[in-house]
Amino acid sequence: MIKTEICGEDFDIGDLTEKVRNRLSGAIVTFVGMVRDDGVKALEYESYEEMAEKKLNELAREAKERFKLNDVVIVHRTGRLEVGENVVFIAVSAPHRADAFDGCRHIIDTIKETVPIWKEDLK
Repeated sequence: MIKTEICGEDFDIGDLTEKVRNRLSGAIVTFVGMVRDDGVKALEYESYEEMAEKKLNELAREAKERFKLNDVVIVHRTGRLEVGENVVFIAVSAPHRADAFDGCRHIIDTIKETVPIWKEDLK
């Protein structure tokens, strides 16, 4: 199963994590990116939504194959996000923990490099 989404609303980490739970997996790894307090009041995220969703889906499929993942969920928010708010969520499941950790890290690193989502610091 692959689920990817660009959205303007917050997400439920528990519900999204449950989407990758299955009997074939021995590990679930999640990543939650949040707006940190480093001198900004907020961050404004924009995306070329159609292309961003396409890239997220391609990334999820590539990671699933490369890291032998069973399931992948990626959600990235857009809009104005205040300090402490969730920005991005990734959950992956795999038979083995090393693959789950490696796959999750690959996904977040690649999102930052290839997916057309831009942020602006609001001070």
